[in-house]
Amino acid sequence: MTATLYCFGESGNAYKAALSMQLAGYAWTPRHVDFFNGETRTPEFRAINEMGEVPVLVDGDVTLSQSGAIQFHVAEATGKLTGANARERAEVLRWVLWDNHKLSSQAGTARFLMNFLPEDKRPQPVITFVQGRLKGAYDTLNRHLDGRGWMVGDGPTLADCACAGYLYYPEPFGFDRKDWPHVDAWLSRLSQEPGWKHPYDLMPGNPSDRAAK
Repeated sequence: MTATLYCFGESGNAYKAALSMQLAGYAWTPRHVDFFNGETRTPEFRAINEMGEVPVLVDGDVTLSQSGAIQFHVAEATGKLTGANARERAEVLRWVLWDNHKLSSQAGTARFLMNFLPEDKRPQPVITFVQGRLKGAYDTLNRHLDGRGWMVGDGPTLADCACAGYLYYPEPFGFDRKDWPHVDAWLSRLSQEPGWKHPYDLMPGNPSDRAAK
């Protein structure tokens, strides 16, 4: 049976789940969610996920939301991307939690405010504040990757999929790969893994679709 991931291409959180499934060889298919026209606020979507968010994974009688929960479900089902031992598994969890709190939450906010709101509604003081916090997160990530090939252990794990979730997107949000050389090299390594795809190639929906209408 093939699982369904409710997602849309612009969502970095959905990309974390989709990329984890790709690298783990988990059978899945995307189902586009029309976020920008309010689908996540409809009663029909709330019946699938009471939180009104993507991603949502539906796999048989299992329905899961929140990217981290989906990631760990995929790892448990496939035995991949988990780390080689108990210590590494704890490190993977630590970095997934760090990403959710310190990196993706801030990057997603900055990217949305800077690109998906009308220009006259973009709150510049908020954007400046969030970008300041992001610089600290980029620095933490860059320092951690100095001398390492991967976030944890000798190969990609859920931690890599989580922390890279927003960093391949082309829209400006205060991240330039050339400013963070260890992050840049790591993103290049990850993109060479079998199954890797850019978020706009992996999931349906991108800004050009809306621009064409």
